[in-house]
Amino acid sequence: MTSAVIHAPSGINYPIWSQGAGAPLMLLHGFTGSHETWQQMVEQLSQGHLATTLDLPGHGASDTSAAQSLTFATVLDDLAYVIETQLGGSADILGYSMGGRLALGLALAHPARVRNLILESASPGIADQQERRARQLADTVLAERILACGLEAFVADWERQPMWESQAVLPEDVRLRQRQIRLGQNPHGLAANLRATGTGAQPSYWDRLADLKTPALLIAGELDTKFAHFAASMHDAMPHSQLEIVANAGHAVHLEQPARYIELVSEYLEQPALSATQTQRSERD
Repeated sequence: MTSAVIHAPSGINYPIWSQGAGAPLMLLHGFTGSHETWQQMVEQLSQGHLATTLDLPGHGASDTSAAQSLTFATVLDDLAYVIETQLGGSADILGYSMGGRLALGLALAHPARVRNLILESASPGIADQQERRARQLADTVLAERILACGLEAFVADWERQPMWESQAVLPEDVRLRQRQIRLGQNPHGLAANLRATGTGAQPSYWDRLADLKTPALLIAGELDTKFAHFAASMHDAMPHSQLEIVANAGHAVHLEQPARYIELVSEYLEQPALSATQTQRSERD
């Protein structure tokens, strides 16, 4: 495995790690995660790809101070810069949750940089402007709570959310590793990230999905009914998409059903180059 720190145009320093050889694959973690989220996945996906992970702004070893001035758009520009300068100009992009929202935005803002999309438990944003403003306010309140109450109290509250209930059956060491990654974050970084790339700060992409030419695999867990519904609705709107709802999995499919997840991702990436003629809506209906 090789590592480097990329100084992006926004001023953020992005630590990146690469392993394997072949077609480049960038993996984007979710909120409170880091490049360590993908450790198990990278070991297997790097057998046929140049698997690259990084710490998104405000997470892991990324530059927390510069994250204070971030916007959703500047993060997309930074990711495009990393792909251009480090991954040969284009890459397959796999994004989970927050990482999936960024991956979708990247494909729309910088389509030449994205060959294929894999979106796990992702959302195109909030279409209603009033609801989006309300969510932005809620994200700001949560950011302030992280700073006021501290990381341990925030993580304890975060892990009590209903969306994580399906993880109660996971082995204790798996759940402990997740908690350690969360507790390893910097509260100021998480707060800055929420303000810049939270769902409230994300533009709504719903009305742009039909124009997306990038082939995409949409993955969601059947137990995560909210994001399974998002995935199905996105699939209906995206003309070059495939949908996989994974049984006995919640929000973090990669964590809850890792073998099935690796199988889906590997099979998708091993297909011949996807084109508009290979994934027409008429073939799905």
